[in-house]
Amino acid sequence: MDEYMTIKEASEKWGIGIRRINTLCKEGRIAGCVRFGSSWAIPSDAIKPSDMRIRSGKYIKAKESEAVL
Repeated sequence: MDEYMTIKEASEKWGIGIRRINTLCKEGRIAGCVRFGSSWAIPSDAIKPSDMRIRSGKYIKAKESEAVL
């Protein structure tokens, strides 16, 4: 049987917030995570997904300038 960790344990292991891990699980970005009621079970050997959020305003500014045209 595979061993699982909680969101809190994954947060401590990966150094990111509990809410961010919850979002990653909802989006299906953590392989093998399973929902049990209101909590998630994350495989202990799962790797931390890369951060795909936008860090610069370039994307947002490009969309605004296209809307003006």
